[in-house]
Amino acid sequence: MRLQGKTILLTGGTDGIGLRLARQLRDKGASLIVTGRTPERIAAAQTEGFEVIAADLAGPGGVEAVVAGLAGRSIDILINNAGMGAEHDFRVAPPVAEDDERTFWLNLHAPIRLIARLMPTLRARGEAMIVNVTSGLAIAPNAGSPVYCASKAALRSYTLALRAQLKGTGIHVLEALPPVVETQMTASRAGSKLAPEECARQIIAAMESGKDEANVGMVRVLRAVYSLSPALARSIMLRF
Repeated sequence: MRLQGKTILLTGGTDGIGLRLARQLRDKGASLIVTGRTPERIAAAQTEGFEVIAADLAGPGGVEAVVAGLAGRSIDILINNAGMGAEHDFRVAPPVAEDDERTFWLNLHAPIRLIARLMPTLRARGEAMIVNVTSGLAIAPNAGSPVYCASKAALRSYTLALRAQLKGTGIHVLEALPPVVETQMTASRAGSKLAPEECARQIIAAMESGKDEANVGMVRVLRAVYSLSPALARSIMLRF
C-alpha cells in the first residue's frame, strides 16, 4: 500500500514502538491520529505536531474515548499497537488480578472492539488496512510472562481468522510480530534488544509491500525453527 496521503489511527503512539511508527509514517506522507494515556507523553507528542486522543485502552472506556475523538472521521489504516505486560510469575510473587485484566483488555479486547467499531469506515474506503501488533511470543511463549503471551497469542489467532473473513474486501490485514524491543516495558530485562526505530522500519516496510506478516528481527529465526519443529521452538522459549 502507498502510505502517502493515508489517514492512520495508531494506538499507543506516544511512546516506544508506536512513537517511532508515528514519526516514520508521517515522513512517508501519512496523516496520523495517535492515542496515549500519560499526560506528559501526550503533551510531548502534541509538541511534535501529532494529533492525540487521550484514551486508556486497558478498559472499555478507552474504546469509547477513541471513537468519540475521531468524531466520525474516516481512516484508511488502523494500527493496534498499544500493549502492556503483567507480572504473573508464581516463582516470584502471587499475580495481581487487576493487572491481568488490564493486560487482556489492552492487548486483546481493545483491538477487537476498535476493529468492530471502525469496520464500516474501513470498508467504505475501498483500500484499507488493519495492522495488529502481536509478538514473537505469540508463536511460542516464555515461562516468565504467561498472561502477556496468552493475550498476544489470542490476538494472533483472531488476526488469522479476520484475514480470512476480509479476503476480497479491499481491507488488508497485517500481523506484526516484534522481538524484544528497547522500550520502557522491557527496561528491566537484560539481553539483546532491537532498537524501536528499526522495529518500526520493518513494520512499515511490510505495510508497503502488502505482506500478511512482519516477522521482525529475531522473530524470523523463531518462525523458521517453529516451522521445522513447534516442540523445539516451545522448548527453547520456555527457558526464558
